[in-house]
Amino acid sequence: MAAYPTVSAPYGLKPVNLIGGQVFVGSTRNFPIQYNYGTTIFYGDSVSLTAGYATLTTYPVNSTNTTVGTFLGCYYTNPTTKQRQFAQYYPGNVLAGDITAIVSDDPDVLMKVAATTSAGGTTIGSVSSILVGANIVGGTQTGSTTTGNSSMSIVSASAAGASTAGFRVIELVPDTEISTSCTYVSGGAASATSVVVSGLAVGTFLPIGTDVFNLVNGQLQFTGSTLSAASTVTTTGSTTLTVTAVATQVAGTVVLVQTPEAIVKYNFGVHRYNIA
Repeated sequence: MAAYPTVSAPYGLKPVNLIGGQVFVGSTRNFPIQYNYGTTIFYGDSVSLTAGYATLTTYPVNSTNTTVGTFLGCYYTNPTTKQRQFAQYYPGNVLAGDITAIVSDDPDVLMKVAATTSAGGTTIGSVSSILVGANIVGGTQTGSTTTGNSSMSIVSASAAGASTAGFRVIELVPDTEISTSCTYVSGGAASATSVVVSGLAVGTFLPIGTDVFNLVNGQLQFTGSTLSAASTVTTTGSTTLTVTAVATQVAGTVVLVQTPEAIVKYNFGVHRYNIA
């Protein structure tokens, strides 16, 4: 079953809520950007503070490259027209002394973000349910001057225990999940690290982080296993999937679930307000 809407590319960080059921009103804080600051900042990028000025966070976001929040546009006096201008992104090298960044700076904010298969790429990946509650690494992509939006992502192949990672996975986004049914052939016993299935369409791409479920009485039963290596189906016959250790025997009808988006928050030691 295909997802709707389709996530075709990373789009940066989108604040959507606060952790713990706190009231979220979308509040922001304004920070100045230095006159003639030379680096482009896109909507959905992470920003840091340098001598009191908002600057693009050096990617990837982590406990060394700390952030003060997420950039949500800016405004300044256009040096040519002398009129106040609101912009989706900061283009860099603006000769104005009143450049103001609009930043979602609450350290408890939750953000929706897409997963990619690599830190610098734009191929959409999958966040495994195994990563919920664990750490995940951020991407290093540059945004688009056409849309003004960031292209930053989280990296689906991140090691769950990466202590310096910029983000904590809070939950998966079910709306854009992609479910693909197939049939169990062999392997898949408890502790197995490969499963053979059949019935997948040629050309189907299964990224790292695709979760493996059994379909039991019309319900999904998680096998505790996820793809640890990407797989592209090249035959109408059997396909061998490399997976993390199976916890529950894979059998019968198998459903492979890709989750292109997750809800994350900045890790405690990554947000500037949470560092001693």
